[in-house]
Amino acid sequence: MNANSILKKEGIEIKAKLGTEQVSKIAQIIAQKMCETFPEHNLNQQTLFDTLSKLTMYIAQMPPDSAVAKYFYKNNAIYLSDKMNFDNLDTLVIHECIHALQEIKSPRGKLLKLGLYDLSTNKGQGINEAAVQLMAIKASQTEADYVKYYHMDFYTPSPLFYPIETALIHQIIYFTGSYPLFHSTLHSNNIFKNTFIAKCTEKTYHKIETNFDLLIHYEEALSLAFSELTTYSETDANLNKIKKLNSKIDSIKSHILELTLATQNLILENCFEAEFEAIRDTQSLNRFQQRLYEFNELLIHTDSYEFYNSFYCAMMKRLEEKRELIQQYGVLTYLNDLQTDLLNLERDNFGLKFFHRLFDKLKLLFEEALRDKNESE
Repeated sequence: MNANSILKKEGIEIKAKLGTEQVSKIAQIIAQKMCETFPEHNLNQQTLFDTLSKLTMYIAQMPPDSAVAKYFYKNNAIYLSDKMNFDNLDTLVIHECIHALQEIKSPRGKLLKLGLYDLSTNKGQGINEAAVQLMAIKASQTEADYVKYYHMDFYTPSPLFYPIETALIHQIIYFTGSYPLFHSTLHSNNIFKNTFIAKCTEKTYHKIETNFDLLIHYEEALSLAFSELTTYSETDANLNKIKKLNSKIDSIKSHILELTLATQNLILENCFEAEFEAIRDTQSLNRFQQRLYEFNELLIHTDSYEFYNSFYCAMMKRLEEKRELIQQYGVLTYLNDLQTDLLNLERDNFGLKFFHRLFDKLKLLFEEALRDKNESE
């Protein structure tokens, strides 16, 4: 299927082609915004301008309730809504231009990667859309806000577009920092993926990546269901069809809610678990406790959501156990970690005193060996 056929199927009708001067103006504005917003990535404004100014841009009539811009990689063209204000570029125009900057193609012109989206495996589209939207929001200086979607209340960097995905990606960069995410989004490499895996686990990364893709899928299905619903009305005597569509919409919303909270719980539990294991002294313990408390500001809430509170209480108990270890033995080493394992025996209360005495002797021998080594040097 060629580009025009695909566009027609999506309801995009071309009205006019933008002239070179108009394209250059858009390219200049976006190149400047990107360089000013992300100076740590050493972007070259002229290079960005050259890439964006070579794109073909069209004014088009877009489908109702759709985005005001769309980048189509098959013909390197961007389609802009005829209702768009060109004096104040919409966030989604920046979003689509970032997509154009992300492209990694084979020598034959086949698209291989688009930022975090690997087309060879068809994985990562959701997390890539979230990352691109987060960058576009920052470049356009759009303010974050509190929103309510599908019975969920949360703070999101992007209240209108990809609000759930950007809220979740904002949770992730709480642990990884934004630099790896934006670097991989711009350059289509694995720095973000590897950073996240180093902070957590590879299994968790792939599960979260899959969940983001599913969220995009459900949201597209929801949009189609709403669009179909508008074609029916009570006057058409299609009450049964309307009832089925409303039931389908409620079901999709329920899937989105469950998947969102499941993804949040994955991020919360696995990332903080990795940080907990890295605690070695009082300073890192106090920092962990503060970070766990402040994460509450990033949470997606529902009336019945209890996971964070339960996790917080359980982690506080484990922190107190670790605090006692630090107070007793000082900065924890890997030898001290044996003590952590021995403390777990306390629940069974079997041979605990023996193991404590054994550990104390091992620790003394270890410290004596270190002193002898230092003296000999």
